[in-house]
Amino acid sequence: MDETLRPRIKAVLVQSLRLPFPATQIADDIALFGEGLGLDSIDALELVLAVERTFGVTIGDEQTANRVLKSVNTIAEFIEERRAGDLGRGTAPVV
Repeated sequence: MDETLRPRIKAVLVQSLRLPFPATQIADDIALFGEGLGLDSIDALELVLAVERTFGVTIGDEQTANRVLKSVNTIAEFIEERRAGDLGRGTAPVV
């Protein structure tokens, strides 16, 4: 498990969505939408693009996005799953 992954995801959240608080204030398990951080559908599009660009993964459809973009933890789990799958196929993960 990559110990730097969650802080990097939080930094991507703050930078790509221009959040008015530091990444260190985002809990790993806080909901990104609704009662949590209060993100909306426009934020979701920005976040998908930022995660794909930064971590070299593809969030291919709305169903996957709904599953992955729940919290920092779920994004990290998705990235780690993809990296493990890439290693199994002999391709290097994007860092």
